[in-house]
Amino acid sequence: MAGLDPLRIPIWREGLVGLERAALARDPVWRGDDLPQGNAQPVLLIPGFLAGDVSLTPMASWLKRIGYRPCRAQMRANVDCTSRTLDRLETLLERYVNFHGQLVTIIGQSRGGAMARMLAVRRPELVDGIITLGSPLTDEFAVHPWVRLHVYAVAAIGSLGIQGFFSHGCRGDCCADARRDLTGPFPDNVRFTSVFSRTDGIVDWRACLDPAARLVEVSSTHVGMSVNPAVFDVVAGALADRSEAVERRVPEPRAPRRRLVAA
Repeated sequence: MAGLDPLRIPIWREGLVGLERAALARDPVWRGDDLPQGNAQPVLLIPGFLAGDVSLTPMASWLKRIGYRPCRAQMRANVDCTSRTLDRLETLLERYVNFHGQLVTIIGQSRGGAMARMLAVRRPELVDGIITLGSPLTDEFAVHPWVRLHVYAVAAIGSLGIQGFFSHGCRGDCCADARRDLTGPFPDNVRFTSVFSRTDGIVDWRACLDPAARLVEVSSTHVGMSVNPAVFDVVAGALADRSEAVERRVPEPRAPRRRLVAA
């Protein structure tokens, strides 16, 4: 990203995440006071890099309390190849739509938000809207150098042939389609909210400013976006705001894609 000085990203602020979690427990938004209630709509939660489903447990329990049906991405840690992960998430997305009989809203934190965008571009007929939390959407490497070291370490493990990790090869043709979906045109009939914070200690906030999204600024750490009261308030509003949404029918299940197998 032009003009990015990674060393100026305030990573030290990430130590404040405990205070955000404590503030959430005391905030009326956590209890659901005066929030618009859902109508059992399914919401797929995708965790960030190195994180798993457990990282979004507070948000999942809160969503259930205010009338939604949280659906998990079934991840222990979000470190697999992007293309493989998207294929698996697409299958889950189809399953959730067919089971609940409603289109799915996707909430993704950090890398999970980037995947939410890719899924919406890939399968817009299944997605009602996406909400990204601190996601580097315009530049996936607009992160603090310390985090980049973790990315390189995971890629080194994957390059050794160990399953379940992305590799250096993912920077080539392997994930080319995914990178295209991350920055390409976004479907007009899918709602898109990008939440960002200038005090994000992991991702440069400017990378969250996707021109296709409704941009909402909060004061939060990066990790704390999954437990920050202001973020929860934004999420509640984005889920309830259907004033500009187009009524969309759940599509008929399509035939599974056939894969060519070499002889």
